[in-house]
Amino acid sequence: MDPSEQNQWKRAAAEAAAKLVEDGMVIGLGTGSTASYFVAALGKRIAEDGLRIAGISTSEQTATHARSLKLPLTSFAEHAQADLTVDGTDEVELGTLYLIKGHGGALLREKIVAAASKRMVVVADETKVVEQLGSLVSVPVEVVRFGWQATGRRLTEIGANPSLRLGPDKKPYVTDGGNYIMDCAFGPIANPKEVAHHLDHVVGAVEHGLFLGFAQEVIVGGRDGVKILKKNEK
Repeated sequence: MDPSEQNQWKRAAAEAAAKLVEDGMVIGLGTGSTASYFVAALGKRIAEDGLRIAGISTSEQTATHARSLKLPLTSFAEHAQADLTVDGTDEVELGTLYLIKGHGGALLREKIVAAASKRMVVVADETKVVEQLGSLVSVPVEVVRFGWQATGRRLTEIGANPSLRLGPDKKPYVTDGGNYIMDCAFGPIANPKEVAHHLDHVVGAVEHGLFLGFAQEVIVGGRDGVKILKKNEK
């Protein structure tokens, strides 16, 4: 498909999400291409409307973008929770609004912020919407560097088909937290809760990219404009 058209869909979804932000809110700022459009839209509201907010960033990349737009940043040292987190996704399952996240490499911080938020809204373009998780992408699993080979063998034992993610330099990709990522090719996942349970009990795995029960709604941009997905609505 035309990348420029897809980017227009992402921007439309992100700008719709930015309208949900109210003065005085603490906002979780997601990572990735769609989330970056949201950060840009927030920056515009701050500059043009005088919106007063504080952002908690899910990655160094997003923090740098936010600072460039004069978007004030804070942390969980100052705030117990975020009022709203807006983040992108690699896949969203219709009906459940279960997500696969982490192909941008920020899944650990993204899940920490999502879990400490009163509300999570996801922004996506229509190509990310699937009937079953795992249909398009693998499940990223962040693992500690020590003994990652042993962790990988355990992942293989539970049917994850893991592969170590490499960076552009062909060396292991390192997250902001100093860990590696193993991309696990489960294929279409019939029971995401069961898979998440198994991943939760792999020693050496820090966190995984199955975000189950986090998203309250998903704002989707597509060829027919922007629409809102709610749980158990197909």
